[in-house]
Amino acid sequence: MAGGKSRPKKDISLKVSQGQIVKPGQILSRGLSVYRAGINVKGLSTLHALCAGKVSFRKKKTPGGKVRTFIDVLPIKNPN
Repeated sequence: MAGGKSRPKKDISLKVSQGQIVKPGQILSRGLSVYRAGINVKGLSTLHALCAGKVSFRKKKTPGGKVRTFIDVLPIKNPN
């Protein structure tokens, strides 16, 4: 357990949804190894947006046959 407490941490989750507008540096996913960094996203288990834009998810099949889910941030001209 985290920090000697009897409950596990609850901040591990997906923080954004498809089509949502994000700012640069905003956390998209924390502590989930299910999602991979895509276009304009950086990180391993905690994924951050590199630019302002709209969130999208895409699935891609690896040569080994596994399906991976990538989080992309599609840039927009005016984030307001």
